[in-house]
Amino acid sequence: MKAEETIAIDLVGKTSLADTMIITSGRSQRHVGSIADKFIQEMKNRGYGNARVEGMPACDWVLIDAGDVLVHVFRPEVRGFYNLEKMWGADRPVGLAVG
Repeated sequence: MKAEETIAIDLVGKTSLADTMIITSGRSQRHVGSIADKFIQEMKNRGYGNARVEGMPACDWVLIDAGDVLVHVFRPEVRGFYNLEKMWGADRPVGLAVG
């Protein structure tokens, strides 16, 4: 889906919410929605069941709670405003790039 600037942040020992947080960006609201839809469909195809999803109507920021993994798909402006990488990765030099 050509998601941009995708990183994974290890949350083990930081929170009990999840083990990993994936943060990525889409170029527009439509692109954000497409990335989120693809991720949700791929989870279902692999047998991981239904994830909880927030933010699909507006598609500025979509949160997919897949249990051990939290996925945030942002429009670039919204991602910059919330800056989750800094909040959750402050004691790490940089989140792990996901290719």
